[in-house]
Amino acid sequence: MTSRVAQRRSSVVRKTARGAVAALTAGIVLTGTAWSAQAAPAAPATPAAPDCGALRAAAAAPGAAAAAAAGDGTPSLSRSATTGKVSFTVANAQAPIGLWSKAALTLRTPVTKGTARLDLASHGFSTDSVTVQRYVPARHAWVDLDSRSGGGSWPQRGTLTFPVSAKDASARHPYSVALRFQDLDRPGRLTVNASVTDGRGRTLRAPARTVTATRPQVSVGGWQGTPALTRGGAARTFTLTVRNTTNRAYPALGATYFAYGAGKQHALTPKDLLLQQYRPGRGWERVDLTAGGCDPGMGATLRPGKKVLAPGATAVYRLRLSVAKSAPRDVVKADSGISVNNGDQSFFSRRLLFTVRGAR
Repeated sequence: MTSRVAQRRSSVVRKTARGAVAALTAGIVLTGTAWSAQAAPAAPATPAAPDCGALRAAAAAPGAAAAAAAGDGTPSLSRSATTGKVSFTVANAQAPIGLWSKAALTLRTPVTKGTARLDLASHGFSTDSVTVQRYVPARHAWVDLDSRSGGGSWPQRGTLTFPVSAKDASARHPYSVALRFQDLDRPGRLTVNASVTDGRGRTLRAPARTVTATRPQVSVGGWQGTPALTRGGAARTFTLTVRNTTNRAYPALGATYFAYGAGKQHALTPKDLLLQQYRPGRGWERVDLTAGGCDPGMGATLRPGKKVLAPGATAVYRLRLSVAKSAPRDVVKADSGISVNNGDQSFFSRRLLFTVRGAR
């Protein structure tokens, strides 16, 4: 992943900040003319996670970047359904958040020192959150497209460009540029208008493509409102359920837990909370919490139930949390949360607030 993608990901986090805890949620689907798109309902805005340095690193799944990009070499796209001098196609009707989705721009007429342009118009999320890359065979690498925002803190229009030359392109011998894209923000809809200036004063336009959003269904059970946990008392049991309602497998499914809390003089530390996860055949196992870069703050990566989540499959995480008897007395409120990701990209989060009562 290029540094510009990382910078844009960080920028999206900052722009969607509404509080102290959460993660990005989104999915994006570029649709072809043969697929009838139905817009997914837009998700409510969620607060962005604080930039907690080591906390976020501890909560991230190992090998995230490599896992998220797995299988994303140059796309093998069918050209039989494309017509005209220039076309924009995608390999799959769905492109869930956390997965790079393959696309291509195809030329069927000669172009010398031309410029390809993708004009984006969004509804439900900022166009700044859309990352598109092209594959450069000579470098064996994916590179970001040059981007220009439509302006404002929440632009709904944006432009992406890249140079293109194909002097021998024709209807019998089309020339394709491999692309891949990902939305870093939230569900919504997007219109993509692709065009190419051929270097001789002509502009060739491809049919517009419609975009909808998709993502797995995630729910948290057993945690309602703001429950009270007693120092040295019983644990609170809750369940995280992830159902892959998309048509693509998630190869690096991961889940993280994070928590923090502070009083007038003290803050919660990893020794003050006991997080456990139920593993079939093993029973309840302790999950080690790691202090992060925030003050206070701690996090942990949950043990995977299913590392690869196939379409239609469900992963269930059974958890329980308790507060140690030695937890500081002046901490009476705490903030925690759960986040689900595929590699380094989160597509769900939920805050799990709780209060702390006196010891038994």
